[in-house]
Amino acid sequence: MGAAGAGGAEKIYVEDVFSTYLYTGNNSTQTITNGIDLSGKGGLAWIKSRSSASWDNWLFDSSNSFGQGLSSNQTGGRSNAAIDSVSSAGFTVKAGFNSVNENATTYASWTFREAPKFFDVVTYTGTGSTQAIPHNLGSVPGMYICKSTSSTGDWSVYHRGLSGANKFLMLNSTAAETTSGSYWDSQAPTADVFYVGNNNVPNANGVTYVAYVFAHDAGGFGNTGNDSVVKCGSFTTTTSGAVVDLGWEPQFILFKRSDGTGSWEIIDSMRGASLSDSSRLFPNLSAAETTAGAAYVYPTATGFVVDGPNRPFTGTGIYIAIRRGPMKTPTDATKVFYQLARTGTAADTTITGAGFPPDAHLNSVRNVTNNGFNALFLDKLRGPNIFLIPLSTDAESSSINTLNSFNQDGVTYGAGSNINSNTKNYINWMFRRAPGFFDVVAYTGTGSVQSISHNLGVTPELMIVKARNLSGLNWPVYSASTGNTNWLRLNTTDASASATGMWNSTSPTASVFTVGTSAASNDPTGTFIAYLFASCPGVSKVGSYTGTGTTLQINCGFTAGARFVMIKRTDSAGDWYVWDTARGIISGNDPYLLLNSTAAEVTGTDYIDPLSSGFEISSTAPAAINANGGSFIFLAVA
Repeated sequence: MGAAGAGGAEKIYVEDVFSTYLYTGNNSTQTITNGIDLSGKGGLAWIKSRSSASWDNWLFDSSNSFGQGLSSNQTGGRSNAAIDSVSSAGFTVKAGFNSVNENATTYASWTFREAPKFFDVVTYTGTGSTQAIPHNLGSVPGMYICKSTSSTGDWSVYHRGLSGANKFLMLNSTAAETTSGSYWDSQAPTADVFYVGNNNVPNANGVTYVAYVFAHDAGGFGNTGNDSVVKCGSFTTTTSGAVVDLGWEPQFILFKRSDGTGSWEIIDSMRGASLSDSSRLFPNLSAAETTAGAAYVYPTATGFVVDGPNRPFTGTGIYIAIRRGPMKTPTDATKVFYQLARTGTAADTTITGAGFPPDAHLNSVRNVTNNGFNALFLDKLRGPNIFLIPLSTDAESSSINTLNSFNQDGVTYGAGSNINSNTKNYINWMFRRAPGFFDVVAYTGTGSVQSISHNLGVTPELMIVKARNLSGLNWPVYSASTGNTNWLRLNTTDASASATGMWNSTSPTASVFTVGTSAASNDPTGTFIAYLFASCPGVSKVGSYTGTGTTLQINCGFTAGARFVMIKRTDSAGDWYVWDTARGIISGNDPYLLLNSTAAEVTGTDYIDPLSSGFEISSTAPAAINANGGSFIFLAVA
């Protein structure tokens, strides 16, 4: 739920009103806990099987207390009472309804909660004559979908991106936009009403209807109440594709070609809208999920790209996009960081218990010296099974059965030796993107100074960058402590060095960071990934300290100590050390790994100790961690 704001006004965030939740059917009553209050607020739960083409799209809404559903790829009225109940945190699906809960079948669910300036469920009875239908958006709708509930009929769609107020589409059809003044009486909606004309599809006399009404760029969300979380627009693709500017990164995109025939398609970040592939489901079909096999439609920090070579069509399309969450700054580190020490199995293994859907994954083998790599960076934005090696200047690699998927509550490791080799011991760290804590940004190099948008919401204090497609380029690291005219290299022990072309001598801001003309951060032929960290009260701390050669306490503002600590000396050579509580930060020996080395973890040293407010560096720590007068940076997570 949103928190109370100044003057008692409720702050509301996208995570309060929308969720993509993935689950596997078990043919038993199953509760989907997605954090969306459907019992107190009302809304819509849309469910589609991913792995089976036997089951339709099913939409259940609060206008009939989620009693029966409607199928968006069928024309029939309400049927299929597959929802058992709704709650303040989601909904429950029944046993015996294969359409939403077949054993071993995978499903996607999209839940939309009623909220001003986002979404509304409206019912009306047709009259056969033009009528104005009231809604509660408090803003002008960008899109609405009307369906008869008591009789057979098509799904009529109004969208502001169509070529006129007398145009419509059908959600259950591939047909292009069609002209008919009788559908909407050629009248655009207002902040209070939308219109249906004398056409029997959206307004047959005596027939009952439900309408799903979406806002467009209306504000109302976030800490200030001015942020938008939904936009409805259009784009035109050519051989070079299209770039859509939303002003924020989407997590859900529903689109369709409007000037020609084509299916409706849904892409979302939970199922894999990434730089490498797009998993698609189709509201007008019962088809199983398909993948594009390449970049297709994928998010950026400020919108989305319709890829040129792999574009879904050449022509004009309409879309509805919903903003990526969370929008709230975390207060509990366990909601955004998870660690797990485990032994590899050389078999597909699903890890649960993270408590959140991970966005980035860093792992390292512990008990052996590895040939050419030790740790691997993977992230949802680039896609599963695509990794970068922190100690290497190599381009990213793709290896099937490495990390097969980022899931709702963890990840699935494949049988690949890079991350899940039998009997090898691993440490796995998972991060969630969240304001004030961590962000992942992909960008394309230009060779000229450019500002790169991000969604951290605060100024990054630590940035780790790597060229994805080019070998031979270092990992540039920006630290607020060493400044915007210097850089560190994640793949080396080197001290901080001057490089004014790396960040163009420009410090990052709460909305952008700047890269200069250096190839490592902005090669004109390069594509890049950047990991951004900031100090989030009680959750994370990016900081620096001066060594003393004696016991040194590092206050991070935590209450139960740091679970993850990374340290690098900056004024002289030094490795990138990592400790964590999964392997042990205790009063005795604490195992550590080096991100820039292939060496196995070291277990026989006591260099750091627990401290409730952060961590303590022991007097036995070497110069690389605690040289008297030395300069050091660190990242700690509570």
